[in-house]
Amino acid sequence: MKVTYYGQSCLGVETGGAFLLFDPFISGNPLAKHFRVEDIPASHVLLTHGHGDHVADAEAVLKRTGAVLISNFEICNWYEAKGIKRLHAMNLGGQADLGGFRVKSTVALHSSTMPDGSSGGSPGAFVVFTPEGNFHHAGDTALMLDMQLLKRHNLRFACLPIGDNYTMGIDDAVEAARYMGVETVVGMHYDTFPPIAIDKPKAVDAFAKAGIKLLLPAIGTTINI
Repeated sequence: MKVTYYGQSCLGVETGGAFLLFDPFISGNPLAKHFRVEDIPASHVLLTHGHGDHVADAEAVLKRTGAVLISNFEICNWYEAKGIKRLHAMNLGGQADLGGFRVKSTVALHSSTMPDGSSGGSPGAFVVFTPEGNFHHAGDTALMLDMQLLKRHNLRFACLPIGDNYTMGIDDAVEAARYMGVETVVGMHYDTFPPIAIDKPKAVDAFAKAGIKLLLPAIGTTINI
């Protein structure tokens, strides 16, 4: 499974002929200035919640690519009013077969407001089921006991926020990975702004002590998991 990191919580996952783009925030990311939003592919855009550092480039990507938007009911309605027609609205606990892969909407402990102040509904996360294996994109979240329920999905890897301040920090993310039963974690939501800067070697070491591999790919790098 090919995973491309675009910075903050934006990842592209290529699987089974689909290109899943999560939480596109490129144009406003000071660490991603070398990347053009226009060059990023997408067949499906998945939005975990409505904050600007997760949705900033979603409208442009959706209109350029004709990708299907997958998010909660409120976020899908907000984009439909902007002329986005290919939508699949979900809510927490629901699953959907998108052809070639399935998506489950899961809980995230955070907040959610759209850039114009409208309600972004309940913040969420996604478990994606594919023939190549299952994975979890946690969105922005705090550590919570609900994460233990994800272990039953036999996750190949999880994408977890590690920057602290607005989300889990390193220690809580290690515990989250334990709850989920994953041995590989792609770190996200770190270094973009001063409050979420991390010590990368310290983070890798903290996960390694728990027997978990932490991957911190450079922005624009594609890795195979």
